[in-house]
Amino acid sequence: MKEILDAILADDLEAVGSLPVPESYRGVTVHKDEVDMFEGRASRDKDPRESLHVDEVATPELGPGEALIAVMASSINFNTVWTSIFEPVSTFGFLERYGKLNELTRRHDLPYQVIGSDLAGVVLRVGPGVSKWKPGQEVVAHCLSVELEDAAGHDDTMMDPQQRIWGFETNFGGLADLALVKANQLMPKAPHLTWEEAAAPGLVNSTAYRQLVSHNGGNMKQGDTVLIWGASGGLGSYATQYALNGGAIPVCVVSSPEKADIVRSMGAELVIDRSAEGYQFWKDEHEQDPKEWQRFGKRIRELTGGEDIDIVFEHPGRETFGASIYVTKRGGTITTCASTSGYMHTYDNRYLWMSLKRIIGSHFANYRESWEANRLITKGFVHPTLSKVYAMDDVGQAAYDVHRNLHQGKVGVLCLAPDEGLGVRDGALREKHLTEINRFRGV
Repeated sequence: MKEILDAILADDLEAVGSLPVPESYRGVTVHKDEVDMFEGRASRDKDPRESLHVDEVATPELGPGEALIAVMASSINFNTVWTSIFEPVSTFGFLERYGKLNELTRRHDLPYQVIGSDLAGVVLRVGPGVSKWKPGQEVVAHCLSVELEDAAGHDDTMMDPQQRIWGFETNFGGLADLALVKANQLMPKAPHLTWEEAAAPGLVNSTAYRQLVSHNGGNMKQGDTVLIWGASGGLGSYATQYALNGGAIPVCVVSSPEKADIVRSMGAELVIDRSAEGYQFWKDEHEQDPKEWQRFGKRIRELTGGEDIDIVFEHPGRETFGASIYVTKRGGTITTCASTSGYMHTYDNRYLWMSLKRIIGSHFANYRESWEANRLITKGFVHPTLSKVYAMDDVGQAAYDVHRNLHQGKVGVLCLAPDEGLGVRDGALREKHLTEINRFRGV
């Protein structure tokens, strides 16, 4: 790996393709024989620092339509946390089923999983049939892995029955020195960003684009009032940017004064600090409090000048879903993904059915949506929200911070990159957007 890293750091990218591929590499793994290690513990008490390992693993065989990437940086997503605590199910079930498809997919069914659904790096090798990408190109990867053998996937690849999330439902993910991806996961790296900045947007930026902007999601238009839960977080911070850039009116919900300051610095004016205002949407474990929904709706109308919500950007799930349904206007839309506070949603259906509201399930993004989201990053219209960067050896702590909501925005991880701040190719574009880049990094 040293020769590859030296060539990248020396900007001798043409040489990368001629260097030998190492037989093994460092990767962040979970182990199949440890899936029961947290049995009996509450979700909050399951600790990724106990389950995530940095191992030397064998380099996988490169197949048709695939690319091997030298990973400079990656990042932590909530699916990293789910994998690390083996919830809601162990990801080894995904790998076992994938491994039964054919001889090539059998590579993924191993006693360990290299995880991670983001990367920024350099193409090291491409497999047979790949013509768009060449060794030495600087790339980022989106996390949709799809076989495209079924007709259902050719209108919207997210509808393909073989759709999977790379690094979560497949092996050889991005939290590693090398990663195996399909060539149609690759996109150009933004030349004005560092490796760790470029690795941060992938999953959450594309998810936010589909969920809020795309016609497959909220189909947001100018003037829409958009309620954004967790507006300073890894997912919500991109939704906030899309709302502001698209001429919508974001109502940003956060959980602390510090997070309120972050979204205000992004340009949001209508902010609700739910902890300061004491909203308790559940009376206890089993019963919600409609009076709190009403109080929340009243606060929204105070901020918006009497208007209700056109689109709710929903991802906390169980804790907030009843309130989300209630505060949406007649004919409005609730787009939902993730459910980080719980998957079993309870709401009063009268407020949905009688007021003709719609719930749209949204899961990641197709290649076109991911490409468009990445294009906005490369042009400097949307900026990475990266708050802290860890070394790969500290990835357990990084995942723990996300699990316990101790972070702001995205949490990055250096892989091959020895230090932060490397990888900028367009200094002029960076200088043009430096104020925004630093603001969104919390500087």
